[in-house]
Amino acid sequence: MKTVEAEEGDWHEIRVLDNRVRQGEVLELTDDVRDLLKRTARTVAIPEADAKTALASRDSGTALLQEIRRRITEGSNRLVDALHRMYQLREKGDLDGARQQMLDVLAVEVVPQYREVAEGEVEKLNKLS
Repeated sequence: MKTVEAEEGDWHEIRVLDNRVRQGEVLELTDDVRDLLKRTARTVAIPEADAKTALASRDSGTALLQEIRRRITEGSNRLVDALHRMYQLREKGDLDGARQQMLDVLAVEVVPQYREVAEGEVEKLNKLS
């Protein structure tokens, strides 16, 4: 299993690649790019079969890249915002409200790494109750 550091390195590569594509560079589906997209698709809960199908053409490969980036960015923003609200509520003594912030994340989040963080925070809050 990949370490979080390796996963984050791949996510950084995805951001860089997506930025280049957004600036007009054409996505070249080299072996390295295909491997990166397949590897990172798994980390954001995109089934391997879907990723493999998407890598059949430049357009669908570009769409896969953009979906991976979207899941990374939106999930990160959602989690960070919820953590901020959770910490504020926890400090005010509102453990139920704090817990609800993480439960709301879990209701919509698909990225396993972000789900693990939210689940861990729920466990911590449960121990405080």
